[in-house]
Amino acid sequence: MEPSVLALIRAAIAEDVGTGDVTSLYFIPADSRSRAEIVAREPGIVSGAEIAVTVFKEIDPALEVEVCIPDGSPFVRGSVLMKVAGSTRSLLTAERTALNFLQRLCGVAAQTQRYVQAVQPHPVQVWDTRKTTPGWRLLEKAAVKHGGGTNHRMGLYDHAMVKDNHLAACSDLTALQAAIHRLRTDRPGVRIQLEADTLDQVAGFLTLEGVDMLLLDNMGPEKLRQAVKLVNGRFWLEASGGITLDTIKDVAATGINAISVGALTHSSRALDLGLDFD
Repeated sequence: MEPSVLALIRAAIAEDVGTGDVTSLYFIPADSRSRAEIVAREPGIVSGAEIAVTVFKEIDPALEVEVCIPDGSPFVRGSVLMKVAGSTRSLLTAERTALNFLQRLCGVAAQTQRYVQAVQPHPVQVWDTRKTTPGWRLLEKAAVKHGGGTNHRMGLYDHAMVKDNHLAACSDLTALQAAIHRLRTDRPGVRIQLEADTLDQVAGFLTLEGVDMLLLDNMGPEKLRQAVKLVNGRFWLEASGGITLDTIKDVAATGINAISVGALTHSSRALDLGLDFD
């Protein structure tokens, strides 16, 4: 497990448990033992199973935890995602933090699956964005993959995206070309993407060398089709900007290669899961 993820789990436990679970300490006998199951109240896609396991084990290494449905797998209402047995106090102390992770991540995976299904039968990738919960990026982007989506850049360090605010300060094509050459020389493995808001910008970017992708921002289906025709396969094309489940299929039909959707992570609803004691 990535150190940053383990640190996040431990911070979440510390936030909830603090100096101790006073309810369980005073109302549950120390020798009480129980079995419990995490049960789905609605259908979805599993993501975060190993995170939930880690929460239980961080609370009490003696807890016995069994993952019944692994990450990336679909489930229906009533499915048992996980079984846990051991100290009743430990189960109750870990319950909310484990569910918080699992419900949130299953929600992202389920949301992603809805978007992926909506673009069918067009061969378009559904990409996530950097609009993630601070500190949760690795987890939420893993959930996107579990839902059938594709990860865009992980951060500012692994993919150069020259957006409108960058272009406001560096819009001259000669300056852009010089910057692209410098980046290609210094970091040859970094992909380079430029954002275009207009077809004129697309035409201008076609004069540049070393560009991998264009981001076509807030263009309707007709302009997207024109851009696809203009580029003619030279660049990988990504469409973005306010795309919803109602509009994504029309965008997918334009011939672009990928559609990025911030809502995969910033607007996903936590799924309804519960820890039921046997």
